[in-house]
Amino acid sequence: MALKATIYKANIDLADMDRNYYDSIQLTIAQHPSETEQRLMVRLIAYILNAHPDLQFGKGLSDEDEAAIKQVNYSDEIALWIELGQLDEKRLKKASNQAKQVKLYCYGASASTWWGQAQSNLKKFDRLSIEQFTAETCDALVKLLSRTMEFQCSIQDGQLWLSSGDETVLVETIKLQ
Repeated sequence: MALKATIYKANIDLADMDRNYYDSIQLTIAQHPSETEQRLMVRLIAYILNAHPDLQFGKGLSDEDEAAIKQVNYSDEIALWIELGQLDEKRLKKASNQAKQVKLYCYGASASTWWGQAQSNLKKFDRLSIEQFTAETCDALVKLLSRTMEFQCSIQDGQLWLSSGDETVLVETIKLQ
């Protein structure tokens, strides 16, 4: 019998002073049975960092031909393609050929090793930017995970302050490319 996705709800009050974007966002997030809690929270934060009315989650781990998160404009062009993890050059090349901008958010214990091996091949993609979440940040994010989440988010000077109840987490990424 196939396992079903776990559904999470997130209500987010966002104030992004860096981009002058303010919104109240209600998200329903499906966690694929093979998706870790860490990846789910990185996916949610990537969504928040790039929030836009046209931003949408992809079909997830079950569809390798689609972005984890994407922003499609009115002409059906992909303005932004967002990926998560430590991807191979082939997938990022495909994304760079289909989208105006590509962002990769990597995380995990082996992210630095992956970057050391992949960086020379990925430098050739002009549309690609890569940021890394630290292990400490990921651990703090997982502690905030619950089936129903309420977040207050403030982004200023490249820092995301994420509050949920009495807990506050500073989310900063390391810019790799």
